[in-house]
This record gives sequence, structure tokens and C-alpha cells, in this order.
Amino acid sequence: MLLFRWAILLLLLVAGVCFAFYAGTGQAKYRRIGWIVLKWTLLAAFGFFAVLIAERVA
Repeated sequence: MLLFRWAILLLLLVAGVCFAFYAGTGQAKYRRIGWIVLKWTLLAAFGFFAVLIAERVA
């Protein structure tokens, strides 16, 4: 569980760095990569928390 939390944190950091690169350079590829990483990170996080909630309910 700790490993998964660190992975989510690092992926959010990667997305933030991509958005910072976009703000600094203005290249749209960094914004696109940032959105893709953010989207999949949030999807994985929601799945992770859904499993935790399901364990508590069952």
C-alpha cells in the first residue's frame, strides 16, 4: 500500500513538472504529456481508493 501511495505521489509530481515545462517553454507537447499522466494517475488513485472502500464495506 505504501508503494502505491508513493507511485501516485511521484506521478502527480511528474505531471506538475510537465506543466511547469509547458509554462516555461510554451511547447504544447509538455501540456499533452502532463494531461495524460494526470488522467491515468487520477484513474489509478480512484481505483485504489475504491478497493480500500470495498474492503471496509465487506
